[in-house]
Amino acid sequence: MTFHHIGVACSNIREELEKIRKLHTIIEETDIIFDENQQAELCMVTIEDGVRIEFVAGKPVENLLKKRISYYHICYEVDDIHTSIESLTENGGILISPPKEAILFNNRKVAFLMLSYGIVELLNGN
Repeated sequence: MTFHHIGVACSNIREELEKIRKLHTIIEETDIIFDENQQAELCMVTIEDGVRIEFVAGKPVENLLKKRISYYHICYEVDDIHTSIESLTENGGILISPPKEAILFNNRKVAFLMLSYGIVELLNGN
């Protein structure tokens, strides 16, 4: 597993982008898109030190935002999403969203699991 990005919950991605621009230099930014499979608006930015931040707005993060929680997930890129899910669930992880295509990542599959340290997204490798 290789670190890919952190996911941040927000109610309005455009407003969040304005805030992040005051704090960091953005070197890459995707368009804001709606992913039907995830039922969420999404935007990925890369800041000056190379860290990627995915902003997520919509159904998946509504309950977090009600609790004033903005941290959503950490994402790891994996070679084989199914093998990684099997390994993580055998070691106490709970699958909360099975693999499905993600438009933000050119329809590569993503899955979400609950691990002891929070929600983890797995992104299937190229």
